[in-house]
Amino acid sequence: MDVIPVANRIERKISELVDARKGLAALARKKAMTAGAYAKKLAVVVVQLRNGQKLTINGHTITDPPVSIIEKLAKGVCSEEQIAMDLAEAQYKMAVEQLDCIRAELNGYQSINRHLDVNS
Repeated sequence: MDVIPVANRIERKISELVDARKGLAALARKKAMTAGAYAKKLAVVVVQLRNGQKLTINGHTITDPPVSIIEKLAKGVCSEEQIAMDLAEAQYKMAVEQLDCIRAELNGYQSINRHLDVNS
């Protein structure tokens, strides 16, 4: 490999790191907001069920469930929020993994560059 193409690849990887890093804060915020929304709705549904309010899941009405299954039923009612929370967490983790991969590629090109400089 020649020095100039390797230097260009290093520059591209640095640019990719900058771009990928910009989106990380938004993904972290989304992760936190969806976790908060899930926790809040779960708490509200648990209170509603304990207070005897009728709720419906897939066309089935829940009326005065035993205390032992209220949390399971509440999680079922909040399934959409759970899905959103899990998706936001997965997106954040994927972004962090992407940063790690770009960093590894950058390190590889920097190692090649050092080797080329030594042989020049």
